Amino acid sequence: MTTSVQTIQNIAGTEPVEIALVLGSGLSAVADLVEDRVVIPFSQLEGFPGGGVSGHGRDLVIGRMGGKRIAILTGREHYYEHGNAAAMRPALETMAGLGVKTLLLTNSAGSVDDRFRPGDLMLISDHINYAGMNPLIGEPTDRRFVNMVDCYDPALRGKAKAIGERLGFSVGEGIYLWNSGPSFETVAEIQMAIRLGANAVGMSTAPEVILGRFLGMKVWACSSITNMGAGLSSENISHEHTKTMAVQGADKLKRLIPALVEEL
Repeated sequence: MTTSVQTIQNIAGTEPVEIALVLGSGLSAVADLVEDRVVIPFSQLEGFPGGGVSGHGRDLVIGRMGGKRIAILTGREHYYEHGNAAAMRPALETMAGLGVKTLLLTNSAGSVDDRFRPGDLMLISDHINYAGMNPLIGEPTDRRFVNMVDCYDPALRGKAKAIGERLGFSVGEGIYLWNSGPSFETVAEIQMAIRLGANAVGMSTAPEVILGRFLGMKVWACSSITNMGAGLSSENISHEHTKTMAVQGADKLKRLIPALVEEL
């Protein structure tokens, strides 16, 4: 048992946690929906994110949502912060140690497809690891050879699309291209992403998906579209703009995620 697992169980109890949710830029308000909540600052947990990006939370929230026990990481660490693709491995290994079998991931992303406009949600059906880094580099066992076919669980995507229809908004599917960041993509890079078959671009999530599958978890991920990619609109792309526009997606996720958790 890791130190962080012991710390969490000492504070929040030993009842197994079924689901873990990682929140992206501007989306930490989703954690406000948790009942019987226990809040543990990341600073008390060994190996958890350092909270170096504005718009991300700095706490682990444990409680109940949709009748399930859930752990919510209100922020994440990104590759671009310290050049470590495996930055989220200690936190996700801790989630596995708590009993988590299903990993839900969210992010804010830029669209390169007119079907997805700012304020929309896009379920990730697959990803392109254009950053080229992998969080399993250095893993000494044969477990590192992770099968990534259907790494974004098709059944969970199907449930989410049906829930979106019931709630009155469309939740489409698309391919996410991971760039390392922290600079936004150039116009030429956005055109490349389109030609490679991507529907959205961002600076996170793919490493956590790889780690989640490595740890044997079912994985689901959803992008909150905050802007169109460089050269596709007149928007002034910035991190402040991302945080502002993420609120629209957060309002939809606050309805979608509890309903999805309830059906798991």
